[in-house]
Amino acid sequence: MLKGIPKILSPELLKTLMEMGHGDEIVIADGNFPAVTFGKRVIRYDGHGIPEILDAILKFFPLDDYVEYPVLLMKIARENDQEPEIWKEYESIIRKSNENGIKIGFLERFEFYERATKAFAIIATSEEALYANIILKKGVIRD
Repeated sequence: MLKGIPKILSPELLKTLMEMGHGDEIVIADGNFPAVTFGKRVIRYDGHGIPEILDAILKFFPLDDYVEYPVLLMKIARENDQEPEIWKEYESIIRKSNENGIKIGFLERFEFYERATKAFAIIATSEEALYANIILKKGVIRD
């Protein structure tokens, strides 16, 4: 055990976050996402939802401020579907993490899948919300 590290962050995930470099991307996937199909490195987080994982990661993970959208979500596929409530949670978590001015972008479903194949890793969660998948692009530490 170490002090100050959220207990939800496993040694495998911490190692992965440390190995990532500027511009690398990580997907935090909902329970419906085909993580094993698209991921070259899959980290299982069964029993956990995305907001709690996102909150823990953003305590340590800088978002890339060199790109317009360092956070990407999967677009709603059907016109009649409403914006998922979980997106508001994501916005709140991102603001709380002191990532000021961060914009959230959107990718069409198959563009999201294609992007996921290039991601450094995919975190496969048990999140039940639809359209909950999120991609984070790692930035740099500025002191």
